[in-house]
Amino acid sequence: MEAVLAGFGLGLSLILAIGGQNAFVLRQGVRREHVFAVVLTCALSDAILITAGVAGFGALAKAMPGLEVGMRYGGAAFLIWYGALALISAWRDGKVMAAANGTGSLRMALLTCLALTWLNPHVYLDTVVLLGSISAQYDDRLGFALGAIAASFIFFFSLGFGARALTSLFAKPAAWRWLDAGVGCVMWVIAVKLLMD
Repeated sequence: MEAVLAGFGLGLSLILAIGGQNAFVLRQGVRREHVFAVVLTCALSDAILITAGVAGFGALAKAMPGLEVGMRYGGAAFLIWYGALALISAWRDGKVMAAANGTGSLRMALLTCLALTWLNPHVYLDTVVLLGSISAQYDDRLGFALGAIAASFIFFFSLGFGARALTSLFAKPAAWRWLDAGVGCVMWVIAVKLLMD
């Protein structure tokens, strides 16, 4: 259960950072356009990437013990950098989601979603490299992966279908500020934990 909870917590904290993909899902949810297809595409994409990371990097880290240490420090450095970006964003007025024009057709919505997911270099750092390397610390790598995948499904479905209720809240820059500040702090706490283990 420890591995499942660790995977869930880390997966959720990594995915919380509002970037292009999450802003797109939020916008689709606010506009109620192709929400199910978009959130399912995001969650399945994450599941594929997380599985690849845990299976590949986890096995490789077990075969090469020095790699796990290097990946841990690299992961901690990445989390510190990522957290700093979120905190800087919070300090500089946060990010305001503009629910302007929709994407129109289901095909365009899915193509946009796939591009924002698979063409984003951070998604590989988060899911394949970071989650894959951290999973090597656990004997139950499958549990770790399932926890991270569950976090992805819960997050995307909650964001997409809960977006309508958040319309008035995220019209205010202060809400984005608080979200970015929270994400930054969580990233730094995880980085410290990685360095202390």
